[in-house]
Amino acid sequence: MRIIGFAGWSGAGKTHVLRHLLPVLVERGLSVSTLKHAHHAFDIDHEGKDSFIHRQAGAQEVLIASSQRLALMRELRGAPEPGLDELLLMLKPVDLVLVEGFKGWTTPKIEIHRSINAKPFLYPDDPLILMLASDEKPVGLERDWCPVDDIEALAEGVLKHAVERDRLLQTLKRRDGDGA
Repeated sequence: MRIIGFAGWSGAGKTHVLRHLLPVLVERGLSVSTLKHAHHAFDIDHEGKDSFIHRQAGAQEVLIASSQRLALMRELRGAPEPGLDELLLMLKPVDLVLVEGFKGWTTPKIEIHRSINAKPFLYPDDPLILMLASDEKPVGLERDWCPVDDIEALAEGVLKHAVERDRLLQTLKRRDGDGA
């Protein structure tokens, strides 16, 4: 199980890139999971649904299962947010895990950057950004680079830079920051 993170400012297109990257990786025969950090409270069920009623009534966990999929919801109820290390251990083993967000964690990353956002690059301040996918190549860049829309090149970069989960867990820690 290998892990690689994706970092970038809001609006850079991280989710857009992953939407196009996932099928390419799957076509190459890889089993792939994703782990996404959310900045806010979110619901995957809705008021009036049985799962919502169970959570509201005090269930710590609600597992919904059908012949098509399952979803596990866990209420933290004031407990600390789980760290990336804990979340990685919850996932079923796959070949590759793509992590979106969690930029405050010490995990190797690929930065997604678009100049239209008028935001600075993250890579100069983050040595864990091993590759840059952007619409412009910075002068003097000493990391791997590919155009942000070259999904095949990005897939090659993912395979090159992803690290084995157990090795990552030995060194993984949260740096200063919000973890997003």
